[in-house]
Amino acid sequence: MKKQQGFTLIELMIVVAIIGILAAIAIPAYQDYTQRAQMGEAFTVVSGAKTAIAEFAQTNGAYPVVADIADLNLDIAAGAAGKYADSLTVETATGKITVLMKGAGAVGASIASANVQFCPPQDLTAVAGAFTWTCTSDAEQKFLPKSCTEVAALAVCP
Repeated sequence: MKKQQGFTLIELMIVVAIIGILAAIAIPAYQDYTQRAQMGEAFTVVSGAKTAIAEFAQTNGAYPVVADIADLNLDIAAGAAGKYADSLTVETATGKITVLMKGAGAVGASIASANVQFCPPQDLTAVAGAFTWTCTSDAEQKFLPKSCTEVAALAVCP
C-alpha cells in the first residue's frame, strides 16, 4: 500500500475557493464597521459643545450668541477636530452644531465630507427635565447610531 503524501490539487483549490468567498463577504462588512466607528467620532467631539450650549440655554433662557461664547469662555471649540472629524461649528442664536467629517483617504469613502447636525429644542420654555438633541446627517443610516435616525439633505433644525 502506498501512503498519501499530501493534498490533491482539487482539495487545495476547494480551500482557496472557500477563502475567496469568505474574503468577498468579510472585506465589505469590515469596511462598513470601520466607517461606522469613524462616524462615531462626530458624536464624541460634539459632547463638550452640547453640554455648554445646553447649560447656557437652560440658565439664560436663550442660546448663546458670539459675544456670549467669547465673554463666558464657553468650552465650545474644545476637541472640535479629531482623527476623523474635520471641524465643529456652532450656529449661534439657534444652538445648532454641525460636525464635518474629513475627506476621502482620512475616512472611508462612504462618509467622506459627510455632515452631522445636532439640533437642540427650539422652544426653551417647553423644556422640562432632559435637554433633548435631535440628529440629522447626509450620510447613510447604516453608518450612524440608532439615535440619529433622520438621514436627509441637511435642513434647518426643526
